Amino acid sequence: MATIYDCSVESELLEGMRLARGAFGRGELIVIPTDTVYGVACDAFSPAAVARLLEAKGRGRSSPPPVLVPGLPTLDALAEEVPDAARTLVKAFWPGALTLILPARESLAWDLGDTHGTVALRMPAHPIALELLSETGPLAVSSANLSGKSAARTAQEAFDYLGDSVAVYLDAGQVGEAELPGRSNGSTIVDFSSVLDDAEFAIVRHGVITEEQLREALA
Repeated sequence: MATIYDCSVESELLEGMRLARGAFGRGELIVIPTDTVYGVACDAFSPAAVARLLEAKGRGRSSPPPVLVPGLPTLDALAEEVPDAARTLVKAFWPGALTLILPARESLAWDLGDTHGTVALRMPAHPIALELLSETGPLAVSSANLSGKSAARTAQEAFDYLGDSVAVYLDAGQVGEAELPGRSNGSTIVDFSSVLDDAEFAIVRHGVITEEQLREALA
């Protein structure tokens, strides 16, 4: 049976992190806190683990998970090209609630689903997520909920959705903001993958960062 580890208790934090690292190596799923919502995570380079993640959420390959990264060097390692405007937004909002859709490097040996040659990348602003990422490398991470349901803002909410399909739950208390009309409480997703002008972008999902904030950063 899956266990929830209280990360405010040092002994549980150390045990939970140890078990999380081992679970990733076995292709299992972990629930982790981020700065926006709780996410269900797995090794981004394990197709079987990614398939397990999509199955747990009740999603198909047409909804590939984003990839969380530990820092800027990983951005360049995973994206074929990063427009100047995207780098400006990264400088303004990373680590934070900004996900960028970019052309993926063709050489990458992974299968995230039907990505059409793109990858959605984000560096989260949460110490537990960043510590794990620094040790494991890129993780495929989607909101820890069932498809069509509200995102989990606590580990218990995530457990209520996903139960024993997840090996380890890391509990860091309530995260993120309450959902507002017309906006997700997750990250804002910005697509740079199909625009002709590198200063232009399309907002795929309105989240914590507003369009006005994005425009101001690029002004």
